Amino acid sequence: MASLLLAGAAGRAYQGPPELTAARVLGEWTVDVPVLVAVLLAGGLYLAGVRRVRGAGQPWPPLRMAAFYLGGLGVLVIATMSFLGVYQGVLFYIRSVQTILLLLVVPLFTALGRPLTLITAAAPRAGRRLDAVVHSRMARILTFPAITTLVLVLVPFVLYFSPWYAAGLRSGTVRELTYLALLAPGFVFFWMFLRVDPVPRAYPYLVGLWVSAGEVVGDAILGLAVLAGQSLIAGAYYHALARPWGPSLRSDQVIGGGALWVLGDIVGLPFLAAQFIQMIREDETDAAGVDAELDAVEAAEAVAARADPADPGPAAGEPAGNQPWWENDPRFADRFRRAGDP
Repeated sequence: MASLLLAGAAGRAYQGPPELTAARVLGEWTVDVPVLVAVLLAGGLYLAGVRRVRGAGQPWPPLRMAAFYLGGLGVLVIATMSFLGVYQGVLFYIRSVQTILLLLVVPLFTALGRPLTLITAAAPRAGRRLDAVVHSRMARILTFPAITTLVLVLVPFVLYFSPWYAAGLRSGTVRELTYLALLAPGFVFFWMFLRVDPVPRAYPYLVGLWVSAGEVVGDAILGLAVLAGQSLIAGAYYHALARPWGPSLRSDQVIGGGALWVLGDIVGLPFLAAQFIQMIREDETDAAGVDAELDAVEAAEAVAARADPADPGPAAGEPAGNQPWWENDPRFADRFRRAGDP
């Protein structure tokens, strides 16, 4: 009888990584082979594309490379192979941090690396096929703002409040597919609203600000739902794990819910900053275009005046041939339409 009790206790003994300490935050690493292969492949192809573009005499700014390699691939490695990857199956709050990194941080910086533009510049034939896909009707439907935002918000909800979460803890295959399921909607979201790469339809930046606000609210609701939940998520798994150190299971989930809420909102700040920068650049480009048009009109008028100096110009009371530029610009004509105009 005693031997049976000892065997049962041994079966319930904790077999995970040691207690997480400050030293192990820096020293604990693991190798996730599928992720490592994907990182090396993506990094190699990106570097080959940059070399080909620069070899053709076209610039490719270092900041784009830094965004792709450090913010995209680098954070992906940290999220899956640092102490976060080691302890993601042991501590709920570690997995919450990992979720935010994969859902928001990695896709944000990957999109800022402008991979689609690089493909088009480095391989024009592949770029033409990619452009056809990007501007297809199906792509316009799937990337409608309400759809992309809804998918981005719903994927983590389904993950945390369905058997999917526990399955990802028990199965390596499900875990890798979960990584992909978090990365894909995040990339589509940031690709669409940063608009640094060709997109199916360029929605106004104001739409991007509204949907980013919706994403922030979605993160807050998810975090609060996890934090305030009365039952443990994947409770059977964590009880069977029998972790003898760290926070209690309930405290662990509360910390994880707070991480989903706070980190999700914090990560939204770089996205908003990038959007504002893009808005400023677009306004500067539009202003430069308007100035160029006005300069061209003035130059044409000066040439016409030199060619026919006897022309007295329009008679008194006769409307001038040249209207203010904003009345002819389709972007502003409706705002300045005069009474009686058709």
